[in-house]
Amino acid sequence: MITILGPTASGKTALAAHLAYALDGEVISADSRQVYRGMSIGTGKDLSEYMVNGKKVPYHLIDIADPGYEYNIFEFQRDFLNAWNNITSRGKLPVLCGGSGMYLESVLRKYRLKKTEPDPKTHEALSQKTDEELKDLLLSLKTPHNTTDLLDRNRMIRAILISMTPEEKAGETVFPEQMPSLIFGIHWERALLRERITNRLQTRLEQGMIEEVRELLNRGLTPDQVKFYGLEYYYITLYLEKKLDYNEMSRLLNIAIHHFAKRQMTWFRKMEKSGLTIHWIGGETDMDEKIMEVNTVLKSKKDL
Repeated sequence: MITILGPTASGKTALAAHLAYALDGEVISADSRQVYRGMSIGTGKDLSEYMVNGKKVPYHLIDIADPGYEYNIFEFQRDFLNAWNNITSRGKLPVLCGGSGMYLESVLRKYRLKKTEPDPKTHEALSQKTDEELKDLLLSLKTPHNTTDLLDRNRMIRAILISMTPEEKAGETVFPEQMPSLIFGIHWERALLRERITNRLQTRLEQGMIEEVRELLNRGLTPDQVKFYGLEYYYITLYLEKKLDYNEMSRLLNIAIHHFAKRQMTWFRKMEKSGLTIHWIGGETDMDEKIMEVNTVLKSKKDL
């Protein structure tokens, strides 16, 4: 398997699609939001980039859930394995692509996650606790896979429910023993990435991102449900609620996306420090050069 990662607006999708085209592969999306139907602009699906030299590159785990549903990492692991088995059984190369660090790590490190049985009473009891009480309870039960479990109330509650699930009710995702992956990351100089993020946001606003959010609300999703789906949906919903004017919305959203990209890079650097090798490719190089760099690493591994 080849894995392509990088911060938002780095050009991951285009590189993954071109590699899949060149190496007879198919792309598996590792994005926590691109699973949702009707949320294309705000999640950056960029489906047009899967057309390479007039041919559509197959992709998986995009548009597989309805808005309003809270897709989770356990389901991602299950769906990833189904896609991986499907692709490899046909002799094709899986190309994993995304910027959701936890989703990527859950596969690359083969996290063994349990699936919880819904327990409304326990959930309600946990909902009554303060953030500090939830944090203390979670730490007494387990060591979280990542510190974001301790920063978000809903994540803490879910992590506690997983840890409290009796073994006889738990399911585990089981990965194949052999599932090697070469990991490539796209790196940009900070100023250039900031410019790309700002330009892309402006383009998406012009392409109808506000109308996309309005349509979700018109379909019956509550403002809180829509805000759950990330920065673009959060700030645009505030604008549609008339809590922000257009200029303030776009300014705050732009800043928030810059901060998000920085957090993504921090996550990827931590992945490296914990033992995963990432081969970094300059974002400013053209596509042919990027593919050449990937092929050089592939050849060096085959020669070992």
